[in-house]
Order: sequence, then structure tokens, then C-alpha cells
Amino acid sequence: MSFSERPSNLPEVHPQGHVIEVFLAFLKLGLTSFGGPIAHLGYFREELVKRRNWLTEEAYGDLVALCQFLPGPASSQVGFGLGLLRAGPLGALAAFLAFTAPSAVLLIVFATWANAFSGPIGLGLIHGLKLVAVAVVSQAVWGMARNFCVDQTRAGLALVAVILIVFFGGAFGQIAAIVAGGLGGYLLCQSDDLVRKPEALFRLKRRTGVIAFGVFAVLLLGLPLVSGMAEDPLLGVFSGFYQSGSLVFGGGHVVLPLLEAEVVGKGLVSETSFLTGYGATQAVPGPLFTFAGYLGAEMQTGYSAWIGASVALVAIFLPGFLLLIGGLPFWSVLRQTPAARGVMAGANAAVVGVLGAALYSPVWTSAILEAKDFAAALLGFVLLVSFKAPPWVVVVVLALTGVGFALV
Repeated sequence: MSFSERPSNLPEVHPQGHVIEVFLAFLKLGLTSFGGPIAHLGYFREELVKRRNWLTEEAYGDLVALCQFLPGPASSQVGFGLGLLRAGPLGALAAFLAFTAPSAVLLIVFATWANAFSGPIGLGLIHGLKLVAVAVVSQAVWGMARNFCVDQTRAGLALVAVILIVFFGGAFGQIAAIVAGGLGGYLLCQSDDLVRKPEALFRLKRRTGVIAFGVFAVLLLGLPLVSGMAEDPLLGVFSGFYQSGSLVFGGGHVVLPLLEAEVVGKGLVSETSFLTGYGATQAVPGPLFTFAGYLGAEMQTGYSAWIGASVALVAIFLPGFLLLIGGLPFWSVLRQTPAARGVMAGANAAVVGVLGAALYSPVWTSAILEAKDFAAALLGFVLLVSFKAPPWVVVVVLALTGVGFALV
């Protein structure tokens, strides 16, 4: 992997920073970045573009655009790219570890203690976290529908996605929905709008990009075959989480239905534990993908919770990073192509349908059992959408509400 000096129109900073500098900057962000992927991008801009002058606003916007175009966790991909730009491959690794570790550790610890929640208070707390999931996923569906279903064509693609999921079910239905959305976008959503050609910040060779794409494809196709023949459950975990991480378009919340099909559908984690962990994920800073750490710790693999969690975390983040490295050398050309933008528009519309189907089952059906549950979830939704409350506030409010329901 080769890098050259950054373009001359960038701020006057050192072309290569230090790995420790990158690690400390992202550790600060990993400890304080609440609010989900869009909020994380705002924190990155404030800390690294405006305060530290690592790159220009325009260059940052181009990196964000690429990460939103590709499958994967957009905010973590942007962080990985910023670390790569600042201090090379080790900087990218440092950025990932520092931004991910705080929330991952908190969720793994929560998973190891989750079984201790019993009695009215513990069960009420768990039910409150399920209500958090209803509010948060509802907000995600609402926001994504407004952004990605802006016309009748894309709204129709979202509806087709729901129908496919209902008809086929499970992971196959979700994959079929996303593929159908991309195909529909290619046929119906192409646009000839001019797109500004971005500055080539990352001087990666095209050979590097081709190798990264090749590794991504080999793992995507080969892991299910190898894990099916092997007896080690960790290999199955790696394969399943890698598949899920490869299909996430449109935001971190979209990983919810993919992981639900992978772990709950296969009986690896109970539905109650799954939704409890997802609710708890809203209370910690950092990327939503660290929910995989909770699930890896919860699954009975014969290994320690920390090993299971580490394997799940590496597997779910890896495809997004491979795709980013693969896409960087080709982005300036690819983003000019109407067909590519059409596929992305259709895929984004489809994921609205995927997430909408998950909102009903398992999120809604597991949490909304009485009218008071609906009222509590609606309260959380209004706090998020109308009052712009941070997710951790909603976690506290609804967790206490769940305990109150259990004690009354």
C-alpha cells in the first residue's frame, strides 16, 4: 500500500502524523461520541477538521460521501479513513481500536452480567430496554424514509423490500430485498445530475483496491462454505457476522434485522437477550456496530465471552474496511456514474423496508404488550424526534419506566 503527499491545497499540517496522536484523538471521540452515526460524523468534523486541521471541509465531505455509498458502518469507515490519511495503515488500525474499544468493553461487561437481572426490578429494566429499541428503531425508520424514499419510485422499492422479507423471511429475504432494491434503482433511479469531481486525497494504487475487493469477495463467498465443513463454532460466528457487515447500507441501525436473522433465527441468542442488548447499545458512546460484541459474548461457543466478542467485532467491521480500501482508488470515477448512483439510491430505499419490517418483528411484537407500553415507546420516540434528546436520556427514562411498570 503506497501513499504520496497530500494535495497542496490542504491545510499546512504534517503529511504524516503519529500513530499515538491518532489513537488519543479517537479515544477521546470513542468516549464522548453519543448519538449514532450522523452525530459521530459531526464530532469528527468538529475535532479533526475544524480544531486539528487534519484535512479540509471539502476533503472531509468527499470521504463521508464515499463511506455513505459503500456498505458498512459509515462513521467507523470515516474514522478508519481519517486514521489512514493521517498516519498510514497503523493509523487506521489505531483509529478503529480507540473509537471502538470503549463501547465494546462496556457492552461485553453488560453481557456477562445480564443474566443477573432477575426479579421485578431486573425484568422491568430489561423490558424498559426493549421499549428503547422500539423508540430508536422507529426514529431510524422515520429519518431514513424521509432521506431515502423521496419519491414514489423509491417508496415503491421500500414496499417491495417489505413484501420480499414477509414472503421469504430470514436472512435470505433481507438479501433478496437489498438486491432487488439495487436492481430497481439501476433501472429506475439513474440521474444525470452533475457531481463535482473530488480531490484524490488517498493516493492508493488501483492494484491495492483490486486486492482489497478480491479479499472481500473471497471471504464473502468462501466463509459460509468453510464454516459449514468445520466444527469450530467460532468460525461460524465469524462467517455470520461478516455476512451481516457486508450488507449494511444506510446506517448502523440496519444491522439490527441482519443480526437478528443471524443469531436469533439460528437460536444462538434469545430474542429477549437480543433486544436487551440493542437497547443497552443506545446508552454507550461509539459505533452501533459494537452491538456485535455484546452478541458475541452472549453466544455459547465454548470459548470465553471476550474471545467470542472479539471474533464477532472483527468480523462485522472487516468487510466495511476492505470495501473502503477497495473503493478509494476508484471513487473519483465511480461517483460520476449515473448507474452507480442509481443502484445506491435503490439499495438505500430497500433498507428502509428491511428496517421497517424489523420494527414490527421482533422489535414491536416483543416489547409492546399493553397500551402502557405503547405510550412509553411513543414518549421515547417524541423525545428523540421532537425534543432532539440524546439516546442515553431515552435509555434512562424508559428503563426507569419499565422498572416502574414492574413494581406497580
